[in-house]
Amino acid sequence: MSQKNQLQKWLRKNLFDTWYNSILTVVCLLVLIWGTTSILTWVFAQAQWEVIGVNLQLFLVGRFPQQMYWRLWLVLFIILGLSCLTWGSLTRKLPKTINNWLPLGWTISFPIILWLIGGGLGLETADTNLWNGLLLTLVTAITSIVLSFPLGVLLALGRQSRMFIVRNFCVLYIEIIRGLPLIGILFIAQVMLPLVLPPDISLDRVLRGIAGLTLFSAAYLAENVRGGLQSIPRGQFEAGKAIGLNSALIMLLIILPQALRAVIPALVGQFIGLFKDTSLLSIVGLLELTGISRSILAQPEFLNRYAEVYLFVGLLYWIFCYSMSLASKRLEKQLNVGHK
Repeated sequence: MSQKNQLQKWLRKNLFDTWYNSILTVVCLLVLIWGTTSILTWVFAQAQWEVIGVNLQLFLVGRFPQQMYWRLWLVLFIILGLSCLTWGSLTRKLPKTINNWLPLGWTISFPIILWLIGGGLGLETADTNLWNGLLLTLVTAITSIVLSFPLGVLLALGRQSRMFIVRNFCVLYIEIIRGLPLIGILFIAQVMLPLVLPPDISLDRVLRGIAGLTLFSAAYLAENVRGGLQSIPRGQFEAGKAIGLNSALIMLLIILPQALRAVIPALVGQFIGLFKDTSLLSIVGLLELTGISRSILAQPEFLNRYAEVYLFVGLLYWIFCYSMSLASKRLEKQLNVGHK
């Protein structure tokens, strides 16, 4: 049967099998055409995209000093280079030697990137008040993800511990944090915490925001990891005992790797949620991507340009979230997650 005949058969079976389905199909098609035409007309004929072009620098890096842009370009080069190598690793197109060094490369690059952005140790310091827009969103999101992951794993292991104090402390922390909204935790970190600290101690606003995101995300990550730990059969632990390993080595070398592999989708979902939750930092005074958008919309010449601005911001969020989702699917495929 030709492809044309197969298509006709599929259309007749799924879209035009009865008179009312045929009417519904035609109506939906007309609505789809009308909606698509209206959107395209607005995008190419009515929208005033100059608000994006004029303020592109503010969207991306905020008020970061122009004389330090070379540092951001170097950071971008490092991230793109490691990302390309990682993608090659996930698609199995790189030598095994390079694959083995990639985790170390990412680990070393993290403090280097923070040093390039923030300065110090020989570089001119860039005030965190000048970290705005997409730059601040990425810094807070990535730092919070990097810090919350090991903390979440430790909390999950602590909740499984036989030590009464450790187990109950972890349970208490997880349940309290999960019972609070993120905006409440950010409010405590930004507003309440400075009130109880000694006058001579001042924590950076960005650091407080990262701390709030990290503590919040770690509680949810702990429950995801705990679910993975409980999915591992007891026989795995007993097999480790049989070959002479102690409990710590069994957990580190046998149980935990399998548990983390099993919950990759849940972990990536949590990371994506954390990336989007950075938009709440705008409520507590940090001008990340959403916050800088509000300041741009306050400019007299760009009042009421909400659609253009928020569509552009939404597109940026989608690009990064979809990239994480795509990398997760590739990693799951490589590790054979969910397949027997």
